[in-house]
Amino acid sequence: MKATKTNPGNFFEDYKVGQILTHATPRTVTEGDAALYMSLYGPRFAVQSSDTFAKAIGYPRAPIDDLLMFHVVFGKTVPDISLNAIANLGYAEGRVMKAVYPGDTLSTVSEVIGLKENSNRETGTVYVRSTGRNQHGDIVLQYCRWVMVRKRDKNAPVAEAVVPKLKDRVDPSELGAALPAIKSAAYNYDLAGAPHRWGDYEVGEKIDHVDGMTLEEAEHQMATRLYQNTAKVHFNQHTEAKGRFGRRIVYGGVCISLARALSFNGMNNAFHVAAINGGRHVSPLFAGDTVYAWTEVLEKSEIPGRTDVGALRTRLVAVKNQDCSTFPYKNDKGEYAEGVMLDLDIWVVLPR
Repeated sequence: MKATKTNPGNFFEDYKVGQILTHATPRTVTEGDAALYMSLYGPRFAVQSSDTFAKAIGYPRAPIDDLLMFHVVFGKTVPDISLNAIANLGYAEGRVMKAVYPGDTLSTVSEVIGLKENSNRETGTVYVRSTGRNQHGDIVLQYCRWVMVRKRDKNAPVAEAVVPKLKDRVDPSELGAALPAIKSAAYNYDLAGAPHRWGDYEVGEKIDHVDGMTLEEAEHQMATRLYQNTAKVHFNQHTEAKGRFGRRIVYGGVCISLARALSFNGMNNAFHVAAINGGRHVSPLFAGDTVYAWTEVLEKSEIPGRTDVGALRTRLVAVKNQDCSTFPYKNDKGEYAEGVMLDLDIWVVLPR
């Protein structure tokens, strides 16, 4: 039979540990992308919103939002890694290595670092390390994720399982790479929206971000197209009507960005997401759901060699259709409470 010219996507048995995947379609990020990202999620962090504010504290201009950069780098990987995925299971060892500005062109390469067939032999977990670079070849982002992928043939033989050992957290010594020297005296807290610096937060502190945001069908599809993410589960209602949920699932990155935008209320000066230590999409988000979020401070750290900024390791939890005044998370059995969608462990950076 003549080979097809279309891409059906990779299935679990197509992957090999050590395999290098060079992903198609480099993407030049523009001011239009930044404006559309803001219109979709409403982030209000001053550094990414204002060239004047950013220049005053040491940036050449307002950088692209760290999560917009993450989504663009992530989106490149979808046709090769998760086109036939059932679920994106988790993240680890995510590091923002260099700021991205309008006009920069991003591309992505991934390495398969682990494979494990599931007991039903119909699916398996694929572990990858993805690296995003700019037009100069500089690494802007690196992260690991693992995805449950369908098998093409249930009876196809697979190699012995390899499960990579991933770090629980990114070391604070690796957090300052993407930051210029911040001129703390020029940081205007009135314009940033709150006076709270790094030193004002305590380990164990919990912050209800109060506000909620209802997601519409067109919004999540537009957002996912912005990143050139082609996963079928987000777009094709004709096929998803026959699936587990009977409807399109929202790309997990939309939930991350909504929660991050909501976190501004209470963490106004956490202007930089420096690392993703770990994360889990606990349950799906659908159009029509209202997203709320809360944060817990897990760890507080100086960044070696930096007296201008400090880092907070935080747990960012997104919940649907209920407010977060009671900080819904897990019960005594370690089971997530109803409505919890996202459990994200990140390092954020604030001025000192």
